[in-house]
Amino acid sequence: MGDKLGIIGGSGLYALGSLTDVEQRPVETPFGAPSDELLFGRLGQVDLVFLPRHGRGHRLTPSEVPYRANIAALKAAGCTHVLSLSACGSFKEALSPGTFVLVDQFVDRTRGRAKSFFGDGIVAHVSLADPVCGPLGARVAAAAETLGIPFVSGGTYLAMEGPQFSTRAESRAYVAAGFDVIGMTNMPEAALAREAELCYASVAMVTDYDSWRPAEEGANVADILEVMHGNSANASALVAAIAAAWRPVSACPQGCDHALDHALITDPALWPQPTVERLRGVAGRVMK
Repeated sequence: MGDKLGIIGGSGLYALGSLTDVEQRPVETPFGAPSDELLFGRLGQVDLVFLPRHGRGHRLTPSEVPYRANIAALKAAGCTHVLSLSACGSFKEALSPGTFVLVDQFVDRTRGRAKSFFGDGIVAHVSLADPVCGPLGARVAAAAETLGIPFVSGGTYLAMEGPQFSTRAESRAYVAAGFDVIGMTNMPEAALAREAELCYASVAMVTDYDSWRPAEEGANVADILEVMHGNSANASALVAAIAAAWRPVSACPQGCDHALDHALITDPALWPQPTVERLRGVAGRVMK
């Protein structure tokens, strides 16, 4: 099986132009239906699958996004790599609206979301020390450089529950903690991609300065949507540049495609068969 790139589009990015061999179809998973139908096509040198994270027309709150079903659907569609594109707020003056940040770390402050494919009799612990795929990130950074868009490699993403924006006290605390950007969707998405042995990279597109700057009103939808329009155009160009330069690899140098090698703890003799069947789509390589 060759490489296939999954794109999870965030706020303001619901479709990609220049696709050929386009087909849109629904996908069901053992974890439910994904946010919307998947869009299949080819872009440049790579087969591509697009999934709108909030559903077409932005129908799902961050808390309502079916993260497990989304990752399971992309895995079932044959994706080997996943690029997340999402809006974010900034905690740094240098990360101004319009800047794209290639995230390399996460702090998860979400609550009540299903954060693992495992459980129900089968326990697994994957490493999230390096929660994104470095080699995929390098491809993203190289493509961004060719476009000349404002781009920063490396940054810590604070994942909040939402859907409300931060209070000023929260925002100032996050600044003091040294976080770089804030969003509502990258976790548990990144963790689930690792459990599914997918190469995952996240580009967080800055739309605002959250609520930590005292002279400003704070994050609001009207201003965010205005910036988002320009960000979406740059995001589409970035995906096209990544696809144009894509060269297949036989295996992930970082080992994302073997993340479950030493993660399963439960004695296989005790695996409940219904759980095994549910996990085959995301963890079939090790569910022998």
